Amino acid sequence: MVEQRTWRHSLSLILIHLFLALLALLCILPLVNVLAVSFSSIKAIQSMQVSLWPVEFTIKAYRFVAGNDAFIRSIGVSFERVLLGTAINMLLIVLTSYPLSKEKEQFRFRTGYAWIFVFTMLFSGGLVPTYLVVKQLGLMDSIWALVLPGAVPVFNVILLLNFMRSLPKELMEAGLIDGAGHWTLLRRIVVPLSLPALATVGLFVIVGHWNEWFAGLIYMNNPQHYPLASYLQTVVVRRDYSQMDPTELAILSQLDDRAVHAAQIFLGALPIFCVYPFLQRYFLTGIVMGSVKE
Repeated sequence: MVEQRTWRHSLSLILIHLFLALLALLCILPLVNVLAVSFSSIKAIQSMQVSLWPVEFTIKAYRFVAGNDAFIRSIGVSFERVLLGTAINMLLIVLTSYPLSKEKEQFRFRTGYAWIFVFTMLFSGGLVPTYLVVKQLGLMDSIWALVLPGAVPVFNVILLLNFMRSLPKELMEAGLIDGAGHWTLLRRIVVPLSLPALATVGLFVIVGHWNEWFAGLIYMNNPQHYPLASYLQTVVVRRDYSQMDPTELAILSQLDDRAVHAAQIFLGALPIFCVYPFLQRYFLTGIVMGSVKE
């Protein structure tokens, strides 16, 4: 009986690994195809010869992208948005999660405040009221229009407060006995112990700011202020070339626009690829640890 169970267990592990490998291939192969297209010639692309390997290798698309001022400018706007937005988000997430992680005896109206935040996650004021608020505050065509409307991501607040609730209460009580206030507890105990969860939530915030494109389209009147995601949405998805000057259009006519778009997509995703491996190892400990009890 033991040998039969062991054989079934091994077979199930093999099937699980095969399924995960297939799922990983389904995620990786489209990216490999995009990379191959970006390095292929216009003739090979138009004749549908490119699959997973570049045909007639060339870097003309990357030369065009490197010389495209609008693309380079949009990358700068995206980096500015990520740095400023991540700093504001993480600060407000921590300051919101800490009091909401306390028990009712310590924070009397904790449940009421928590439900208010959850309500905002389920029901929003709508696009038009949000646009009017941003406009009346004078935030249009500024980096703050991309950062402030979503300054408190409630989903990330819920993740972090659940992690903070799993921290040993004895440490907090010991700190209070030694005369530490809540600011000292937060800075010296809670934040250092929450680094895995903060890294995970921080990655969610970074990816969210980098990939978000809709706010740039509605809050930016000047296309020069578009972040990268908004720029790619107009050029790659909507194929709107009205923002290009005649010189760029003349060069683009000598290339296949699919190669240029592939190069822009790959370069746009490259920063996230570089950041993800350093924070990926925190996913398991950062999110699951809060639900595991000894």
